[in-house]
Amino acid sequence: MKIITVVDDSMGLMFNGRRQSQDRVLREHILNDTNGEKLWMSGYSAKQFTEGLPENAEISENFLELIKEGEYAFIEGDHECPDDENIEELILYKWNRKYPGDVFLKTDLAGFRMTETEDFAGSSHEKITREVYRKN
Repeated sequence: MKIITVVDDSMGLMFNGRRQSQDRVLREHILNDTNGEKLWMSGYSAKQFTEGLPENAEISENFLELIKEGEYAFIEGDHECPDDENIEELILYKWNRKYPGDVFLKTDLAGFRMTETEDFAGSSHEKITREVYRKN
């Protein structure tokens, strides 16, 4: 599976039961990442797509049990990231700032190598960093 998630500088995902931030341009990047392949997410994450859900989106509260090899999962912290051995690729979007956080990404990046990095301007953030990690 291929995991997409968004973190702050402390690898924080959520605070007080909600996402730390959101960004319209970042959502466009997520859709470009999936290139039309199936993108699993929770109902909570689906609410972010106010422009309309993409055709390749699958909404389920137990999507981590349903996802198949090669498919994408957008995880915001309302679901635990799966065990590292099940992750083929990890796409991290970084806010490049520290937000209050009480849910953190627990994936150990030591088992992965960074293959891509890119900075771009978002609609709500001057700089968002996209990093792609693949298994060693």
